[in-house]
Order: sequence, then C-alpha cells, then structure tokens
Amino acid sequence: MLYIVSTPIGNLEDITLRALRTLKEVDIIAAEDTRHVQILLKKYDIKTPTLSFHSYSGDMKLEKLIAVLKEGKSIALVSDAGTPGISDPAYALIKRAIEEGIQISPIPGASSLLAAIVMSGLAMHQFLYLGFLPLKKGRQTLLKSLAEESRTLVIFESPHRIIRTLNDLLNFLGDREIAVCREITKIYEEALRMKISEALEHFKTKNPKGEFVLVVEGKR
Repeated sequence: MLYIVSTPIGNLEDITLRALRTLKEVDIIAAEDTRHVQILLKKYDIKTPTLSFHSYSGDMKLEKLIAVLKEGKSIALVSDAGTPGISDPAYALIKRAIEEGIQISPIPGASSLLAAIVMSGLAMHQFLYLGFLPLKKGRQTLLKSLAEESRTLVIFESPHRIIRTLNDLLNFLGDREIAVCREITKIYEEALRMKISEALEHFKTKNPKGEFVLVVEGKR
C-alpha cells in the first residue's frame, strides 16, 4: 500500500489524526527531504524509518520503492509541505505504483493552493491552477494564452522570481486584482490584496521572503 500523506504547510498542528497514525504504522516514510520531515516526526514521537525521494532521485531509487511495495510493505509518501504530487516529485512514484497495480490511499490535509484561494477574496467557484510558470521555454506563450481566461488563476512562485513574475503578469494580463499570499499558516502569514502594479511596486522596495501563492483575478 502506498499512502499519499498530506503534511503541514507551516504550522505543525495542521496535521490530521489519521495522518499521524499512518506515519506511525507504515514500514517506511518516503520523504522529499528526510531532514525536514524529522522536525514533524520528532514533534509527534514517530520513529518510522525514512528514505529520501526527491526531484533528483533516479529510476533506481524509484524502482527500489516499487520493489518494497510489491513485497507487501507499506510506504507513506510525504513532500516538504502540503499534499504530495502538487508541483513536487511525488507524481512519478504515484504513476509507477498505479502501473504496477499497487493500491494507493490518499490521506487528505493541508494545501497551500486551497488555503490561498479561500483567503484571497477572489472568485473561487472556478479556478485554473498553473503551478510554477515555465522559466524560459513556453513562458510567454502560456502568459499570452491566459489573457482571455475568465477563471481565477493560481500560481506558485519563489521569492527570488516574484518581481519578474508580477511584471510579466502586468504586461500580459493587464492590471488586475491579485492576492499575494505568503508564509501561509506561519508566524508572518499575509495576503496582500491589491492591483498587480501595486504589488510589483511593493516588492520592489521589500526583500521578498517565503514561498508565494499568487491568486489572480480572471478577465471580466
């Protein structure tokens, strides 16, 4: 059995009782960063062995985990934060497990994607999740294709690219309403609700920190 276990995106209290029980009972925890997950495991006195599985893990590591699952052992797959498979390397293992007929059980929980949408104040009945925008190839093509998109847009971004992305959004989409959400569930949690141009000016004078989720108004 492969369990897809959602872990907190910041506040360690945002984990379900089922997730804690699963992490204690499985044979192995496959983690994006074993050092990072130890913070959570130590807090809840969980001593399950861990293995690393991240974006640089090759096919050999992937097949090793598949072999463990085919032996009848159980693995809990966790990412650094939130729900595995959402813009992280968990997808490859999930896909291979399905190909091998291995049973998968999701353990729902925290997601910065949903948290940002509900705190944004923008329309949430329909939205288009884009993950991280392409760095080079396909970036302009994608942004041009979004100019007529009426659904709310949700984008992940890192602090060192936030200014570039805000500038591109302004140029390709126009000066729409945006909620710039960062450090969700953490001490310095904030959601800046303003025009894209205002957000751009704000971060030109600040030192952006934390992981960002941008929620952008669709075309009216």
